[in-house]
Amino acid sequence: MKTIIVISLGILAILVFVQAYIVKATNDTEQQKYEVIESQQGFEIRYYPAATLASVNMSGDYSRSSGSGFRILAGYIFGSNDQEKKIAMTAPVHMKESENGYSMSFVMPSGYDTSNLPVPDNTRIQIHNSEPAYTASIRFGGFSNDEKINEHKEKLKQWLEEEGIRYSGPFTYLGYNPPYQMTNRRNEVMVRIDYNMKASD
Repeated sequence: MKTIIVISLGILAILVFVQAYIVKATNDTEQQKYEVIESQQGFEIRYYPAATLASVNMSGDYSRSSGSGFRILAGYIFGSNDQEKKIAMTAPVHMKESENGYSMSFVMPSGYDTSNLPVPDNTRIQIHNSEPAYTASIRFGGFSNDEKINEHKEKLKQWLEEEGIRYSGPFTYLGYNPPYQMTNRRNEVMVRIDYNMKASD
C-alpha cells in the first residue's frame, strides 16, 4: 500500500511539474499586441494595431474546424513553405465566424510581414494584414467548445447593448493555450466595435 502511495505521489509531482513548465512556456510565447482602453467586470475594450496573419477557411462548427485548421497552419509554421523555414508560434489563435463555418488565423511574429514571409506550400493558406480596430472582448477559462463560445458571445452582445456601443460581426474566438495545457487556460470572444459611436446616436 505504501509503495502505491509513493508511486502515485511521484506521478502527481511529475504532472504538476510538467503543467508548470507548459504554463511558463505559454506565458513566454509572443502575444499579439493591443492596448486596453476600458475594462470592467470581465469585459474589455481594446485597440489592436495592424498585424500580419496566416489564415485558412474551414467549414463546420468550432469543434470540427479547430483541429483541421490548426494542423494546416501548424504545418506552415513548422516548415511546409517554399523556404522550409520554421516560424515561431504566437498567441492567440483566432477563429472568426464565416458564412460556412470559421476562418482560423495565426498571428505572425513581430519582424515578419507580407513581404518577407515564406510562401505556404498549402494554397488554402492566405497571408494578409488585418486592419487596425477597436474591439470589445469577454474572457473565460477552461476548455472551450461551441456551447461556451456561444454563451459568452451572447453575454458580450448583451453588455454592448446595455452600454450602447455599436458592434459589427463577425465574432472571433481567441485561444491562448495549447490543447495539452490543463490549468490557467485563457479564452476570449471578441467583436469589432465603433468605439466613438453609441447605438442610440
